[in-house]
Amino acid sequence: MKRILPILLVLVAFATPVFAEDDTNWRYVDAQDLRIINKGWDNTLRHYTRIPAYLQDSVRPDLWERSQCSSGIGVRFATNSKNIGVRYELLWNTHLIHMADTGLKGTDLYILEGDSVWRHVNTTRPYIKDKDTNPNSHWVESTYVSGLDGEMHEFMIYFPLYDGVNQLFVKVDSTAEINAGNPRVIDRDRRIVAYGTSILQGGCASRTGMCSTNIISRELNSEVVNIGISGEGKMDFCMARAMNKIADVDLFLIDPVPNCTEMMCDTLTYDFIKILADAHPNTPIVMIEGPIYPYARYENFFSAYLPRKNAAFRRNYDRLVAEGYKNIYYIESTGLDGIEDDGTVDGIHLTDLGFRHYADLIVPRLKQILGW
Repeated sequence: MKRILPILLVLVAFATPVFAEDDTNWRYVDAQDLRIINKGWDNTLRHYTRIPAYLQDSVRPDLWERSQCSSGIGVRFATNSKNIGVRYELLWNTHLIHMADTGLKGTDLYILEGDSVWRHVNTTRPYIKDKDTNPNSHWVESTYVSGLDGEMHEFMIYFPLYDGVNQLFVKVDSTAEINAGNPRVIDRDRRIVAYGTSILQGGCASRTGMCSTNIISRELNSEVVNIGISGEGKMDFCMARAMNKIADVDLFLIDPVPNCTEMMCDTLTYDFIKILADAHPNTPIVMIEGPIYPYARYENFFSAYLPRKNAAFRRNYDRLVAEGYKNIYYIESTGLDGIEDDGTVDGIHLTDLGFRHYADLIVPRLKQILGW
């Protein structure tokens, strides 16, 4: 289903942050000087948008606009700071009636415990501090945690799911050490590219770390490029060709059925997957059926129509396999049954519980396929 975001009539200019009076206690480190994760292309219009700038004239305006959301993108770093915070400038400062602002335009801080366990530390409540004196300001500033032990730890901040970010600064103590962190933590040599709809983009996670691609990233110690485009995961061939240009992809995860009609599933799937498979014959491609939403139990039309969409999607998988494509895999919607029971906000978009169900289905399959 589509999300209505503010239409950009003009590009938002980068503003210079106005720092608070106590900034002598903080050092503001540009995320660009650390390690940006989960980004597929470098040639984007802004640092934290998700598809190449050259696609602007090739895709629908709604697709382009929603690709400017920073969903999935994050920053990795290590620091011995006792206090950690964030300052960032939102692209729109938008709001949705069915999604918490903490997920829509907040940020999450995670810390690595031991060698492999990521723990959520805190979440930004995205309040615009100076909105009364500067109505055009979109700057958010927050402190995640105070009183850490002063030892070096690995951290990660996830960016907003349904808004964009122009600039982001990590706040640390003025005398603290900070660097890009261990490159094997969220291993920079592992990369999954996930393409799909608003559900994949993160609608409607209560906070950014609960988006399914971010859960998968933590659990597989892998970068996961989020190309979930709300309302616009319609298997545009130009998107598949652009995805072919992402370097060093270990697996493609394809989940477009919720945004497609039965006809689209029937006529677009084969060529979309084939574009990827021909360019990456040795790279696994995992196709995921659309979930059967809770309301489909009670509405006669959708109880028949949603399975027909999946059947059309499946026929094209069967055709590709019959033609000799070896590295294409399929996940049926029956495995997403947990989403039907209290797993959605509005009958379609997932709660944190729904995203947990989704990840619990996907992660074991990906581990099996990848051998990770």
